[in-house]
Amino acid sequence: MEHTNISRRSFAAGLAGAGALALGTLGIAGCSGEDNADAAGSGAASGTTYKIGILQLTQHAALDAANEGFIAALDDSGISYDADQQNASNDQNACQTIAQTFVNDGSDLILAIATPAAQAALGATSDIPIVGTAITDFAASGLVDSNDAPGGNLTGTSDMNPVADQIALLQQLVPDASNVGLLFCTAESNSEIQIALAEEELDAAGIAHERYTVSSSNEIQSVVESMVGQVDAVYTPTDNTIAAAMTQVASIANAAGVPTICGEVGMVEAGGLASVSINYYELGYRAGEMAVQILTEDADPAEMPIETMSADECDLVYNQETADELGIDVSAIVEQGAEDVSA
Repeated sequence: MEHTNISRRSFAAGLAGAGALALGTLGIAGCSGEDNADAAGSGAASGTTYKIGILQLTQHAALDAANEGFIAALDDSGISYDADQQNASNDQNACQTIAQTFVNDGSDLILAIATPAAQAALGATSDIPIVGTAITDFAASGLVDSNDAPGGNLTGTSDMNPVADQIALLQQLVPDASNVGLLFCTAESNSEIQIALAEEELDAAGIAHERYTVSSSNEIQSVVESMVGQVDAVYTPTDNTIAAAMTQVASIANAAGVPTICGEVGMVEAGGLASVSINYYELGYRAGEMAVQILTEDADPAEMPIETMSADECDLVYNQETADELGIDVSAIVEQGAEDVSA
């Protein structure tokens, strides 16, 4: 379990445009940059320093980016805050301990990054506002009454993937694929949701598929090795366990000539072939803006709909080094504006 304490004090002058830019890239519009600056100014002028607990499930590129975006939104808002950064290292017991510590410390707001972190925070308090991010389906995970009307003390931003576009990408890059392996961790409910969507798309395309599951990171090597010779391609969603070990997954799959279509850009950077990816920095930034509204404008999480990003706001990315290793021609998606994220 990792811990970092960060104290921040920043000012809104000249920064409203950054807030407006982030809002413009998301599917649901919020307040204008000018309105945000006015609200932030009043919050800063009040002399209040807000105590914010940040609980991140584990360390990998997507969750790190969401964390960074959240902090940037707080800084841009001009509020004074003390952020207690803690990382649970993918341990649910640690999540619960951290969440209870935030409650005992009298946090004004908790940021929960990933579903297990949000579940732990919600289990620890029904009073302190919670903003979640990097969570696929808040309602299906039991975090809110509905995504349109959360109804409790938790709201946030969803990383629901454009799964249909990702499966279409798999078909484009691996047109001869007749059997796809679906790799995910059974401990993550949001992965199950994405896998079910992927299965629907593969069924519609007439492509056979099989689930390959792990219950912890200790099983990843053996499970990925068991896929070799059985599948023509791999699809893996925004699964935190797989994402944290994506370098290992890619090293085995790529060496065996099996391309992997991933849920997000960090997994492609780690050796996956390609993705239509959520921008996690922007996702975290919007979560930060929601937090500022709660802290400075008395916005009620119960009445703040879960926000999502649409497919046309996502990033088409690929790894040229992986493509070269696999002998896959990516020129078609390059012409579509795909970005090479290889090192």
